[in-house]
Amino acid sequence: MKFKNCKLLLSKIIIFIIIFSFSFNKLFAENIPIIVISPSKKTQSISTVGSTTAVFDESYIENNNDFFLGDVLGTNTTSYNFFQSGGHGTESAIQLRGLPKRYSTVYIDGVKMSDPSSVSNDYNFNHILANQISRVEILKGNQSSVYGSGAIGGTINITTKKGEPGFQKDVSYNTASHGTHNLAISLSGADENNDFYIGLERFQTDGISAMDDNDESDRYRNNTIVANYGHKFSDKIKFESNLRFADTFLQYDTADQTYNDNNQSDAIESSASIALVYKPIKKFTNRFTVASTYIDRIYDTYAHDQDFYTGDRKALTYIGIYNFNLDNSVVFGWENEFDSMYMKKISDERYGVNQGIVSTSNYIDFQSRVSKNLYATLGARFDEHTKAGNEDSHRATLAYLFDDKTTKLKSSYGTGFRFPSLYELYYVFGADETSLEKVKAETSKSFDIGVEKSFTNLGLNIDVSYFNLQYSDTMEGNWEAPWQTLNYPGTVKSEGLELTSKWKTNDLLNFGLNYTYTSTYDGAEQDNPSTTYKNAQMVRVPRHMVNLATKVKFPNYKDLNLTLNTRWSDTARDYGNGNNGNYNDEVLDDYVVNDLSLNYKLMNTYELYFDIKNIFDEKYNTALQYSQMERTFNFGIKRAY
Repeated sequence: MKFKNCKLLLSKIIIFIIIFSFSFNKLFAENIPIIVISPSKKTQSISTVGSTTAVFDESYIENNNDFFLGDVLGTNTTSYNFFQSGGHGTESAIQLRGLPKRYSTVYIDGVKMSDPSSVSNDYNFNHILANQISRVEILKGNQSSVYGSGAIGGTINITTKKGEPGFQKDVSYNTASHGTHNLAISLSGADENNDFYIGLERFQTDGISAMDDNDESDRYRNNTIVANYGHKFSDKIKFESNLRFADTFLQYDTADQTYNDNNQSDAIESSASIALVYKPIKKFTNRFTVASTYIDRIYDTYAHDQDFYTGDRKALTYIGIYNFNLDNSVVFGWENEFDSMYMKKISDERYGVNQGIVSTSNYIDFQSRVSKNLYATLGARFDEHTKAGNEDSHRATLAYLFDDKTTKLKSSYGTGFRFPSLYELYYVFGADETSLEKVKAETSKSFDIGVEKSFTNLGLNIDVSYFNLQYSDTMEGNWEAPWQTLNYPGTVKSEGLELTSKWKTNDLLNFGLNYTYTSTYDGAEQDNPSTTYKNAQMVRVPRHMVNLATKVKFPNYKDLNLTLNTRWSDTARDYGNGNNGNYNDEVLDDYVVNDLSLNYKLMNTYELYFDIKNIFDEKYNTALQYSQMERTFNFGIKRAY
């Protein structure tokens, strides 16, 4: 289907759904409003937000028995494609709205987590264990005006657990197939002036083979600590601090069958921040933060070689929030980031030099209740990069909430950008000072429109959105002399439809259905006459994705819950590799995976759970020739006291 025809079809679907929604008038008026922070870096009701936002709170995360956060999120959101190169701990990524992972920025407790030593300054999700996470907000569409470089497909904001009033001790333990064990322990508490949390988690597994052409197991180990402390000096001044540290070990396979059995990596991933919050008057909040991100990776390869990658980021930020009144406010800020990268290959003397760049940003974001029902946001950001020059980005959002509170119309338009990474600037083979001057930022624009509707008489909530985004000046490696990073002229496009629905038929039976249609065009590759591709889709992006969650409570056993998650993914294009001899593109088959979970609360203190993952033992790949988990079993117990 051509891109223009897709747009016409999706526009008709949106119009039909809007008309259909207005034919109903009753609502869940008693619903507790959802408060979010991500859209503008300030607290606001989600009913006033024009951007599409998915929220996963602590209860949702705790009721999901997956070990890793990427798996938890993948079962209940739209335009979220999660792929992994093997079993637990192997490289994984999140694609929002059909774009590669480098176009989604990730923050943990407000600290930017992209890896300065990665090829595209992106972030892998493989080391985030779920037990210590309290909340995730996924903000979709161009968000560069608030979150800067790379926030083209969206932004993922992750918050770790914090201390609650009193003193709490939590313990959970899992054992699962393939010699898998996970132990999590935490202590936390709070009083009028202090709050703290410290959590330790140990995950280990014998694993499965990362590649589907052999049976040897690839082990993985993860030791993570999360800690935070806050102190309130007065009603005007508060101190906050956060720390996350993960030490991991992984055995992995390469994509070449000749050399795929004897590789391993050691990695350290850490983030930390200290902040001072100053509130001189009730209307005006100031936040000063010093933050650090450090990622260190060592790879022992089949050739008895070693590769070293170290990425380090130091950031100094200021955020000011001024509330003129209940309906009008402004958020403004300043950011200064210094990214550095060290890369060394024992067998290659070209590497081993530290490189760094500095970026400085200023932004402002206005939120206003224009009328009784209409909420608007208007924002702009101005960035300066030491090598790629200056870029600016803008956004405007609208949300119209009808009087009966049953229906919200939402829409957003934004522009964005992505600066080149240190690798793209310095570590492509022919990079030199002359070539650096040729590389400029990628630029983008996006638009979305949607409707949210609640039907009290049916127990049904629906959220439907149409999105259209594109970016140009795509940075790609030029493998013809002089082997530099270049900006290619083709335009990459992605558009689609997102449907999220929740249906509470009664107190015993609930359904959650999510569907995403994504049509993509990789102009950076298709418009390059020197290459040939199987089709024009972005790699690893299925055209159709469906998630269905069925939740059952048993009338005679009120503490027993059953959840069946069903995922269907359409076929997808992927790059070839050395195993097919010519590196031609391949097609990943479609697949259906079913997961079953049983949870039982015992004496209001213990929670027992038992999972069967991939019930029917589906053989499938989310990345070419990389294995996914076969049928596995997971048993665990949690206790809070």
